[in-house]
Amino acid sequence: MHPQTTGRWTPAALSADLAASTAMPASLATKTIALWRSASGRLTASDDRCPHRGMRLSHGFVRGEALSCIYHGWRYGQDGQCLRIPAHPDLTPPKTIRVETYPVIEQDGIIWIASGEDAGTPPPLNGLMPLRSLSVSAGIAAIELATEAKADADGLLKPSDDAFCLLLAPQGEAATLIHVLVSADATPPQRIAVSRQAETLRRKAEAASNQGAGS
Repeated sequence: MHPQTTGRWTPAALSADLAASTAMPASLATKTIALWRSASGRLTASDDRCPHRGMRLSHGFVRGEALSCIYHGWRYGQDGQCLRIPAHPDLTPPKTIRVETYPVIEQDGIIWIASGEDAGTPPPLNGLMPLRSLSVSAGIAAIELATEAKADADGLLKPSDDAFCLLLAPQGEAATLIHVLVSADATPPQRIAVSRQAETLRRKAEAASNQGAGS
């Protein structure tokens, strides 16, 4: 979200991008997160490193209501606790073997992750719906320069063309994940036009960043 203005919620991914029984990487500020959806549809966000050998858990596979590391198959529950070590099938893993988990909420077609407890609720999108996400090699300042608009306290940026909005999630100093939002009643031609406009804005923001603008 917009730095120091939005509490601790980050719009990490679109709901449509994470099917049941799948895992994916996501970012929380400068940290990589393993985001996964169980077979029943429940979401979990955890640190992306298996405590055993450091393999990324976002590369793992989901079976039922647990996530298994792709390397040696250590299995973790939705509370982050290790449930099974295949090399020692009769062992009950000690409580010390676990990965940190984070609050996660699915709202308005967006998956939000919080970096701490008591973060409240994510901001409502008020009739907007996600169209697509774009990874931009530019910081928020360069994006604001390219759009000639400012992000508000919720990380929402409305370009001068009011056909769509952008929801910004910083991915470090020079990278931003943009979720493109449109009105829920937008027609297919309008959605196509907005997608093309967003691509143009991405190129402008990256060019501005390369030229040192907005830094």
